[in-house]
Amino acid sequence: MNALTDSYTLANSVKIPCVGFGTWQTPDGETTVQSVLAALEAGYRHVDTAAVYGNEKGVGDAIKKSEINREELFITSKLWNSARGYETTLAAFEVTMEKLQLETLDLYLIHWPAAKGDPADWQKTNLDTWRAFEHLYNTKRIRAIGVSNFLPHHLEPIIRDATVQPMVNQIEFHPGFMQKESVDFCRAHNILIEAWSPLGTGKMLTDKTLAAIAAKYDKSVAQLCIRWCLQNDTLPLPKSVTPSRIRENARVFDFAISDADMATINAMPYFGGSGLNPDEINF
Repeated sequence: MNALTDSYTLANSVKIPCVGFGTWQTPDGETTVQSVLAALEAGYRHVDTAAVYGNEKGVGDAIKKSEINREELFITSKLWNSARGYETTLAAFEVTMEKLQLETLDLYLIHWPAAKGDPADWQKTNLDTWRAFEHLYNTKRIRAIGVSNFLPHHLEPIIRDATVQPMVNQIEFHPGFMQKESVDFCRAHNILIEAWSPLGTGKMLTDKTLAAIAAKYDKSVAQLCIRWCLQNDTLPLPKSVTPSRIRENARVFDFAISDADMATINAMPYFGGSGLNPDEINF
């Protein structure tokens, strides 16, 4: 990967820009509009949002205001938990599209697995939701479909019963939390890993080991973590509302982390995780 617009190729041959601009915890309105515009001006062409973020309208307003050709952009959103199920998914998708002011979506993800209660119940909920995703995909409303925060045992029933296989799994992934079992499972099934919170919601930035390695390359810890994600063949989704940091986070293609430093980072013990277990969430 040599530029923001370089792409991974999904299982259905759709190309997805290798770094996405995250908008989690960015308030809707002018803050979202200006941060997305700053990202687009910095060269990002991949923007990630979600219904629960409450900022889909701001993302849509920024896209419209940018006047960048729609074909140049890759826009992702996610279905929230309360809308899981067949008919409710279809209705929620229309709300998302109205807010984004788009005719088609590039990638739609189930935000969290339904993982509570009797296994047959949560598996049915996930499969009913996935059938709605397949319908939207087959009717060309969405170019690619996938999941977020799914562990292997959540993915297995979908993979077994789906007519369209998941193409992406967006999971928490950063130094100190690599989720090897999920990553290995997804790679075995040609599912691209997207890394949410690649900076550990800022927890990476004060780590002494990462700071020392970043200094060797005259880079920030944020730049090191984003580059580290790329060299681990994942797609990072850094987030910021500060234009200078948005631009800085885009400058990760003029250096390469050595094999020795990659091994050091990969071997770091657990730290900086969100603590959100997909099997235990109650929202």
